[in-house]
Amino acid sequence: MAFRKLRENAELTLWEALIPVIVLVALLAYNVLFAYNGKVNPDDDPLNGSNQFLLLIGAAVAAIVGFYNHVDYDKMIEKVGLNLKDTSEAILILLMVGALSSTWILSGIIPTIIYGGIQLLNPVIFLPIALIICSIVSLFTGSSWSTSATVGIAMIGIGSSLGISPAIVAGAVISGAYFGDKMSPLSDTTNLAPAMAGTTLFAHINYMKYTTFPTYTITLIFFIILGLNQNANGVGGDEIKQLTDAIDAKYFVSPLLMIVPVLVIVMIVRKTKPLIALLAGTLLGGLFSVIFQPSLVAEVAKVSNLDFHSAYKGVMENMVTDTSIEMNNEKLNSLFGTGGMKGMLSTIWLIICAMVFGGVMDAIGALARISKALLSMAHSIFGLFSSTVASCLTMNLTASDQYIAIVVPGKMFAQAYKDKGLDPVNLSRTLEDTGTVTSALIPWNTCGAYQSKVLGVGAEHYFIYAMFNWLSPIMTLIFAYFRIKIKYLTEEKKA
Repeated sequence: MAFRKLRENAELTLWEALIPVIVLVALLAYNVLFAYNGKVNPDDDPLNGSNQFLLLIGAAVAAIVGFYNHVDYDKMIEKVGLNLKDTSEAILILLMVGALSSTWILSGIIPTIIYGGIQLLNPVIFLPIALIICSIVSLFTGSSWSTSATVGIAMIGIGSSLGISPAIVAGAVISGAYFGDKMSPLSDTTNLAPAMAGTTLFAHINYMKYTTFPTYTITLIFFIILGLNQNANGVGGDEIKQLTDAIDAKYFVSPLLMIVPVLVIVMIVRKTKPLIALLAGTLLGGLFSVIFQPSLVAEVAKVSNLDFHSAYKGVMENMVTDTSIEMNNEKLNSLFGTGGMKGMLSTIWLIICAMVFGGVMDAIGALARISKALLSMAHSIFGLFSSTVASCLTMNLTASDQYIAIVVPGKMFAQAYKDKGLDPVNLSRTLEDTGTVTSALIPWNTCGAYQSKVLGVGAEHYFIYAMFNWLSPIMTLIFAYFRIKIKYLTEEKKA
């Protein structure tokens, strides 16, 4: 019996497009709320495997919907392949971050930063300072990922030493990192958004300040208040001395070690590709480990006398596998244990499965159908802004990628903004206020998975503290509702 020839994508109904999303969200909710809620086993983490499989189940449901609508299997696989190709650099960066953070701990770079930080800072001022430092670094580098992988890791260590919850510190780091990522002309998303909307880079950045600066001000006040409340829980002078003594006993602490992070940040500021800069930082971290911490390298290599072969083995083991630096202080033991490149594998697995789900959803036309439905509800100016925000959030939830969350709504809504007489900067700002910053709040999104793994805090834990990220789309909607700083097309642009 001959098979009926498959035809190109029939347009899905809205309910058909939503079926895979509903199934996936329901399964993920069950995972987080019931099966892996930590009540039975505190070490339960759905990101270590079960969430990944649920994304594949969601992809399978989407494929069934696609088969029902005569979508070719090969087309789905092709889209999945394109998605995986687009995330290949992100996967390599994740592996390199795992190696970099391990060599920076072994070499004493991160311990030196923590050593200085707990002496110079106190819990009252630490959180707003962490926010500001991450904002400045990200503004100059244009990368939230690089910021988290360098100063972000150090801030988590200092905050933990000061007795501040890692979830709160992660919220400050991510808020600052995404402020800079959003406002920097060096950022890829800051260049992508105006390109999709049909405006210029600096017009886009200039227009973003109206929603971004109030959001950032509220976020800064939030962390100042949180910092004031940390005073009672902070560490005293005796405990600070115990921590610094423990670091002194294990590491050679010196400002010379700061050469490496400074060089990495300078490379990124000078627009060196993040992967190249991180590789350089990793290799220098390994070299500095042998020069400044030979006894620790010997400990990792499990030898008593260090030679070239054992030094090579110690550094390589540190880069790629689990490494535990035994300290005299229990609090520092948890800070100085690393997973290397191996520790990033569960996150890479999550990204791959998310790309499979997003690729199948794209191939069957579900993403376009959902955006089209949202666009059809945009009857007013506020409705148009609301639909754009909803579309960006939907793309981040379903496609699991911030670039798709900018590109798809950007293409879908560009003409609608012009039809309403609105300048394209309104669209580009909304894409950034939602598509860029909310990606870090979703555990299975590439950005959320990355931030969670690098900072060691689950997205569900830092979500509420990453105020800049979830307040940004709300601020956009407030401005749209009250018609604050809404830019209309001039007669010249209309023509």
